[in-house]
Amino acid sequence: MKIRPQDHVVTFIWAETNTVRNTFRRVLPRIMITFIFFFCLLYVFYSLICLNPSFKSTLLPLDTFIRINEEKHSNTIQKAPEKTQLHHIVFGIGSSRATWRYRKEYVKLWWKPDKMRGFVWLDKPMIMSKNQSTSNNSTNTSTSLPQIKISSDTSRFRYTNKKGDRSGIRISRIVSETLRADSENVRWFVMGDDDTFFVPENLVRILRKYDHNQFYYIGSVSETHWQNHEFSYNMAYGGGGFAISFPLAKAIEKMQDKCLQKYPHLYGSDDRIQACMAELGVPLTKEVGFHQFDLHGSVMGLLSAHPVAPLISLHHLDKIQPIIPKLSRVEALRRLNKPIKLDSAGLMQQSICYDRPRRWTISVSWGYLVQINRGILPAREIERPITTFNDWYGTGDEYSFTFNIRPYHNNGCQRPFFYLLSNAYATTNHTTSVYVYDGAPGRKCKWSIADPSEIRRVEVYKKPDPNLWDKSPRRNCCRVLPTSKNDTLLVDVGECKDGETI
Repeated sequence: MKIRPQDHVVTFIWAETNTVRNTFRRVLPRIMITFIFFFCLLYVFYSLICLNPSFKSTLLPLDTFIRINEEKHSNTIQKAPEKTQLHHIVFGIGSSRATWRYRKEYVKLWWKPDKMRGFVWLDKPMIMSKNQSTSNNSTNTSTSLPQIKISSDTSRFRYTNKKGDRSGIRISRIVSETLRADSENVRWFVMGDDDTFFVPENLVRILRKYDHNQFYYIGSVSETHWQNHEFSYNMAYGGGGFAISFPLAKAIEKMQDKCLQKYPHLYGSDDRIQACMAELGVPLTKEVGFHQFDLHGSVMGLLSAHPVAPLISLHHLDKIQPIIPKLSRVEALRRLNKPIKLDSAGLMQQSICYDRPRRWTISVSWGYLVQINRGILPAREIERPITTFNDWYGTGDEYSFTFNIRPYHNNGCQRPFFYLLSNAYATTNHTTSVYVYDGAPGRKCKWSIADPSEIRRVEVYKKPDPNLWDKSPRRNCCRVLPTSKNDTLLVDVGECKDGETI
């Protein structure tokens, strides 16, 4: 049979068609698998970009990506806790119906009703005078004072101390009763008496150093050895004031009444508190700015050489002489409020410097007093208080104090000249405090040294330093400034410069 050319073509076409068909059958599954994989990959990519913002952000410009992540980071980091403020402190002030009538004038000087919380605890309600309305004799006698509360009955507790008064039981329970009266957002409970003057700003500075979530019992001891010997060197004296952290106050409240039953022989309230602290195993954390003032006479010599620590409290205001002579006790403290408003951190901080041409040693207790001493005296002597006071028992014994002293000399050449605070005010970039001669009669002296009695006025310039106690403790330095006024001494007080010494 003869094969025509067109038959070859048909046969070729059929063969090729069959080959393509077979090839397509083999390749089709691969194409489908590749297609499905591609769509799966596309879906995953879409999910990452559209449904996951953090992944999507990586495709943003760098600065936008950084900003978004910083915002996210700041939202996740917990904010730093607020520093302790006045509103975190609740005061418990021990008083009585007999003393509150006149001692409330002390409390008015330091109480800030719009910023502070606390109560005055009395033994009995105040008695109305005939010209007082009932509304004025409620538990709030004045908007400028803390709220008055009446202590609960303590007759069920035994008291056997023959020298003391059973009011010590009532006053010791102020800790627990104050906690029950106000415990919302409280970090510290501070106890004091109605004749205690506090510097609230410095109290806050001290308490900020401590963790209020831990057990802390903070205060100071007596200035007289025999007081500490009779009571305890581990006790915070209540009149000078002490602070108890919130969790410790809660622990005290739970066990205090049971604890009090064990100590009927103790004298007062503060030794009862310390006895309960001992049972809890909590020691006294000492801060020397709390002043019990178990002293008699003038504390001028002590305050003019205050420790390098914030001044927190002054107690026994009825027992000591007015801190500024020739003024009443209340007027003297009111004058002290002027420098407190200007620079509370620097109140009564001592600076020592020299007027070498006149051979004088000058001590500035800022906001309170200036001393001028004849001669160039070493700083370690000037930082010791002058004994213008006596101990609590009136012994006159120089060894009865818990700190070093220097004598108040009878020799006229060795007696310092005192200049007391007259005024204090602020200028553009510093404060000016003015001190005037205390008027003591002239002192005869044959030393060939210039007579300080010619100076009648001292002006001290100082920049406020609210962060003074955030740094390591150190005295400020002072420098005598030139002046053409023969009766005036000008002094600059401030942080010591690099390499500067007293």
